[in-house]
Amino acid sequence: MWWGSGRLTPRNTKKMASQKFVVEGLGGAKKLQGTISVKGAKNAVLKSMAATLLFKGSVTLTNVPYIEDVERVCELLLALGAEVTRKDDTCTIDTSAVTRSDLDDDIARRLRASIVFMGPLLGRFGRASFPHPGGDIIGPRPINLFLEGFEKMGCTVKTESDRYVVEAKNGLKGADIFFMFMSVTATETLMMAATLAQGTTTLKNAAMEPEIVWLAEFLNACGANIQGAGTPTITIEGGTLLKAKGKEWRTVPDRIEAGTFLLLGALAAQELTITGCEPKHCEILTGLLRESGISVEEGKDFLTVRGNGETLRPLQVRTHEYPGFATDLQPPMVVYLTQASGESTVFETIWGGRLNYTQDLARMGADITLWNPQQISIKGPTPLTGATLESPDIRAGLAFLMSATIAKGTSVIEHIYHIDRGYERIEERLSNIGLDIVRK
Repeated sequence: MWWGSGRLTPRNTKKMASQKFVVEGLGGAKKLQGTISVKGAKNAVLKSMAATLLFKGSVTLTNVPYIEDVERVCELLLALGAEVTRKDDTCTIDTSAVTRSDLDDDIARRLRASIVFMGPLLGRFGRASFPHPGGDIIGPRPINLFLEGFEKMGCTVKTESDRYVVEAKNGLKGADIFFMFMSVTATETLMMAATLAQGTTTLKNAAMEPEIVWLAEFLNACGANIQGAGTPTITIEGGTLLKAKGKEWRTVPDRIEAGTFLLLGALAAQELTITGCEPKHCEILTGLLRESGISVEEGKDFLTVRGNGETLRPLQVRTHEYPGFATDLQPPMVVYLTQASGESTVFETIWGGRLNYTQDLARMGADITLWNPQQISIKGPTPLTGATLESPDIRAGLAFLMSATIAKGTSVIEHIYHIDRGYERIEERLSNIGLDIVRK
């Protein structure tokens, strides 16, 4: 991956697309052991990087993971005219020289999070244009919540040459905005737009994820006036450009990564400690694991899971907005449930196409019935056999790594760019706890 300040270097995308993971499975044995640390949250750092457009002067973020989605955001910022520098897990961004408000077409189409740039760009310049954002193919992702919110804040929205052009000729105005359904990215985007708008903005039926709370705290520490983050109603008093005043801001731990490692440990470890995490963000998962018969110990910033050799009990799982069970943990949970004794059910309420990957788990030996695009039943335990799989998205790709870990024989996971989008050097970290995995 590329980091630095200045001109982007060419990327060998063909080579990246051809990379794969080769995993020698444990055949159901619990051989993983040790400690694995959690990196900064992908779903927080991408938004805070976009938020630097709200600032006068430079902003320094720490605990920034080395993942492909972070690199795409760096490329978007550089294309707009920002300066981006990186040292270890610290990223400093200065948007003082930014004058453009048109997102790069190629990069934005590959990154769902590109849409959050609209809030800061509109707040700062009163105009922005962007293509329909890309990202994982896990179901329809309409952007009407964003566009309707912009219109209520005084914007006109039109399409030109397959791009959305949003403009507030008289500047953004505060507004009362009710979301017809909870959306993390819409909540964050409109919250950032309102930070520089004229007057008061109220967001109702807002999402309540910890990453939103973290973003609001970050902005407030630098001069914003945001109240109610973490509740269904958020109120923002608009103001002027924010200032970091030399302070560094540490990215909140990735709760999805922590939860994934918990599930992996429950399946394949004698004892695995997940460090650098926030246990209170994983409460629903730890509760489900205990209900299933797994021992989980909680500390201030760690979780330890132990394989006690007892039969895993089945579960009924329903994804839901926070503080419910996260949709991003649904794929690794399904892998876990293939080893539970009895029949489990999973109901995916957020994304209509997110269960399609289960067909590949069935090829490995899982007994999964897809009743409709949003509901499956799983009978277990069933031994899994190594196979060649293609990663369809970030979370299903990591779930395939989990299934390869517990399977008998060799598995090959292809199209691992998706996994690299969300997990830093995952093969090195899994190798350190005892998994035979190589990147080729």
